[in-house]
Amino acid sequence: MLRPLSRVFASVHTQSLCSACPGFAVKPMMEPKLYRAPAEVRGMTSLDKEAFTQTITVPALRVPTRVLNKVVKSLKKSTIQRPGVPRVVQDPEESGDFRLVLLDPHTVSSLKSFSEAEAEALRSFSVAEELQEYELSLTYDNLKSEEVLEAVLPRGQDVTSGFSRVGHIAHMNLRDHQLPYRNLIGQVIMDKNPGVTCVVNKTNIIDSTYRNFKMEVLAGEENMVAKVKENGMMYEFDFSRVYWNSRLSTEHQRVVQLVKRGDTVFDVFAGVGPFAVPAARSGANVLANDLNPESYRWLQHNCKLNKVDGRVRTFNLDGRGFIQGPVKQELPALLKGTAKVHVVMNLPALALEFLDAFKGLLQEEPPCDENLPTVHCYGFSKDDNPDKDVVERASRSLGFPLEHRCSVHFVRNVAPNKDMMCVSFTLPKEVLFSSEHPEQTESSEEPAPKRQKCEETTEST
Repeated sequence: MLRPLSRVFASVHTQSLCSACPGFAVKPMMEPKLYRAPAEVRGMTSLDKEAFTQTITVPALRVPTRVLNKVVKSLKKSTIQRPGVPRVVQDPEESGDFRLVLLDPHTVSSLKSFSEAEAEALRSFSVAEELQEYELSLTYDNLKSEEVLEAVLPRGQDVTSGFSRVGHIAHMNLRDHQLPYRNLIGQVIMDKNPGVTCVVNKTNIIDSTYRNFKMEVLAGEENMVAKVKENGMMYEFDFSRVYWNSRLSTEHQRVVQLVKRGDTVFDVFAGVGPFAVPAARSGANVLANDLNPESYRWLQHNCKLNKVDGRVRTFNLDGRGFIQGPVKQELPALLKGTAKVHVVMNLPALALEFLDAFKGLLQEEPPCDENLPTVHCYGFSKDDNPDKDVVERASRSLGFPLEHRCSVHFVRNVAPNKDMMCVSFTLPKEVLFSSEHPEQTESSEEPAPKRQKCEETTEST
């Protein structure tokens, strides 16, 4: 709640008319007293909301109530904009025929601050040619998260209030110097973002062979089961045990739009279904796989949730085993048909190295190569020329040159000098029907150190 506002009005002075605002008198305005947090909040680790209360002086205009709405609309760029702070307040010094319109001290320091259009509007509405000073009590509730954190954290250190929103969960990647203040930061983020009831920080402790980062709860409830809507689909999952990145929604949509009704999609690293579910909804037949048992369980759940379980077959295999098992079994019949076949490989830390699993996958060549699968393979690149880099790495893994035979799409920058790319190409028949086979390892499981992480630790929030 905004605390009761006190008031003090400066004496009225007039100067010569503003050259930019003919006919509108000007009164000097003192330097605005902007919000400066009390010194005692610096270094605070346990949030004390009362300590942030402070009174500032803001400029105000006395406006007749009969034109109040028109004036506020005309001054929308100059009125005060703060959470919980009204732009219009009572004017006890006058009768009920007037109100005070509070102005932003960053924008308005004198009548010269108004634009020509604003000044003209004020003249037309017969607003008094005077600015008033109004003492406004700001509380914690009226402050932005950046202001609170800047006041608390040591001077000169990076202040961040950025996070990824996953349903009711705010996911932060705090830096080392912010960790002593992590619980306060979590509380501030929850207070200032409606709908956020849990704030977590990704720790550097790796929880399992599936490379999921442990999540430390900074504030709020310890409920990690998130509900997310993306591109018209609903997803539910335990955010602490699976991979999800809301920043990839556009990429999910881009690839799914390439899929037509009746096509077949092999999703090698399906996660909880952000490619598989919408592809099935568009009418495709989907075979979706993920090694993580939790991802596999939520994948099945999301297929049922979106009523596409009749079009999706799910598997809990290593990616290489999925390619050399279900994909190998299904491809011969699909190559003889006319519907397109898509292979999605979204494990950017590792997927390019899995392309060799297609070497010599099939034995008998089809009569033509018009219906060979289209592969969409993701990879990270730190190279100065990421397009060239991912094409060269994909070519090495396939044992076949892809230059001028593929397209490369920039997905997003995940960290300084690190890009996520997608290389798409028709799987060459020289690879698919090659006599060369990839070396078989004793275990078909994906190496633990190369499982996809909950985004790279260097990614900024």
